[in-house]
Amino acid sequence: MVEVQQPKPCSRAECDNFASSLKCPTCLKLGKDSSFCGQDCFKKAWPTHKLVHKQLQPTTPYDPFPTFSYTGPLRPVYPLSPMRTLPDSIPRPDYAKDGIPHSEQRLFRSTNIHINTADEIAGIREACKLGRKVLDTAAAAIKPGVVSDSIDALVHDTCISIGAYPSPLNYYHFPKSVCISVNEIICHGIPDQRKLEDGDIVNLDISIYYKGLHADLNETYYVGDKALADADSIRLVETTRECLDKAIAIVKPGMLFREIGNVIEKHATANGCSVIRTYCGHGINTLFHCAPNIPHYAKNKTPGVAKPGMTFTIEPMLALGSWKDKTWPDNWTSATVDGKRSAQFEHMLLVTETGVEVLTARNADSPGGPVSRIS
Repeated sequence: MVEVQQPKPCSRAECDNFASSLKCPTCLKLGKDSSFCGQDCFKKAWPTHKLVHKQLQPTTPYDPFPTFSYTGPLRPVYPLSPMRTLPDSIPRPDYAKDGIPHSEQRLFRSTNIHINTADEIAGIREACKLGRKVLDTAAAAIKPGVVSDSIDALVHDTCISIGAYPSPLNYYHFPKSVCISVNEIICHGIPDQRKLEDGDIVNLDISIYYKGLHADLNETYYVGDKALADADSIRLVETTRECLDKAIAIVKPGMLFREIGNVIEKHATANGCSVIRTYCGHGINTLFHCAPNIPHYAKNKTPGVAKPGMTFTIEPMLALGSWKDKTWPDNWTSATVDGKRSAQFEHMLLVTETGVEVLTARNADSPGGPVSRIS
């Protein structure tokens, strides 16, 4: 005789209904079956139910995607720390609450490029100076043995100390306050429990929201003496740095945005590197990402002409191998398809009447900086 399964009660303690097929996805990942009678009941239970997840988290490090076909040697090291919080006094972008940048989505596919007012430009300058401070503070902590999640905590706390919101936090549900991308990771790496190793290269991508305006910048750094003795890593990192500098040098009123990619790819190719095509620079102001799009590869067809008052980023990503990418199952971490190393640099720029102002420029005492190639 076939055993008849008895219906399970809803997992919300206050509910007397039987559970439906709706299950908590987080509990399933952690090996627990929590079922609810419906979506409304799940929402009502969430404030207390989410506490169960902390109890279920493994205490030993683990790979959350053991069956995934990684392209290189890097692996995520979970568990992730809980999403960090901020004081209520710090102004937040519209996505901070529900993870959806509603103001950006209203302008989706718009090619209209905002011209900043004098007051907006003054505010953007202030935000960018603070963004540089956050990046330099985080970069100073880079050394072998440092856990990437501790750098995320440092970035988060530094943002709080200056009254800024870390722009990545909960942007389309990104769980951390900074993107940390190591070795073959192109961009959007999620800080976790992995320790930086002597010989790594690591990109810190800092974005902050301050007084209603965003700032965005990133740099790639060498970890330990082994990285500084690796000729290929140095060639990659320094070529990427030079590509950004050469692209910035052509920015002025009247420049076609599509020309930026021609300059970058020419220098990258001459130095044996490829240019990642999936990701691009972008407009930035009161919105984190908006028009114009700035592709970094040659012969692109992006529209638009630079005009005084525009602010945008140029952020080339280069690789030692293929330009193609593969995304991890966390839906954020982008790796090179062949597992070879990648590097990135980013500045936020203002088009002036006569040329360009680098809003996120390095200071004399900023960590990192160019190193000589090994012949």
